[in-house]
Amino acid sequence: MHSLAEENYLKTLFSLSNDKAEVNVNDLSKRLGIKMPTVTSMMKKLATKKLVHYESYKPLRLTEKGKKEAALIIRKHRLTEMYLVEKMGFGWEQVHEIAEQIEHIQSSEFFAKMDELLGYPKLDPHGSPIPDKNGKMVWSAYSKLSECKKGDTVKITAVINTSEEFLKFLNSREIHIGLKLKIKSIEPFDNSMVVTYDKRNAETLSQIVCERLLVEK
Repeated sequence: MHSLAEENYLKTLFSLSNDKAEVNVNDLSKRLGIKMPTVTSMMKKLATKKLVHYESYKPLRLTEKGKKEAALIIRKHRLTEMYLVEKMGFGWEQVHEIAEQIEHIQSSEFFAKMDELLGYPKLDPHGSPIPDKNGKMVWSAYSKLSECKKGDTVKITAVINTSEEFLKFLNSREIHIGLKLKIKSIEPFDNSMVVTYDKRNAETLSQIVCERLLVEK
């Protein structure tokens, strides 16, 4: 059993290591908003538990045990988000903070029942994969909307940024997972896109928005 703080460190390390296999202490410190000496102290503690490979002045790496532990925390978080949306009627922009609290419950039976009631979902409300009970996670090779071309018709499969502000913006434009878009034009100056969907008039999406939407053709 790990403390709440330890679980948060593991989850953050896992997230950062998706971009690169090794993570430096400074990046971890910035992401968590915690001072470097405190982060270093925790890394030494996690290293003694064989969850992290730690050496002074070298990048951090999760051990296989650490990866599995982190993935199981993420599993609890994403299952909770899905339950809140599917069974309790919360909006996808409302669930992150609640799931942050519930993910630290230690009962595996609690989350197994949640998984069963949901019908064993593979994805959370934001399109992110839910690790299985063994910590295995299947990633799909989606493209960013910003990488698509004029004339393409695509389906939104996931969002990269799940901040409340961004999700509220998508809500205001009636943009959601599963929505099909047709790219009518791309502005050369700023790479903004004009798209149509659901019989709406043309909608302009900024490059920032297009970078945060994952799609499949």
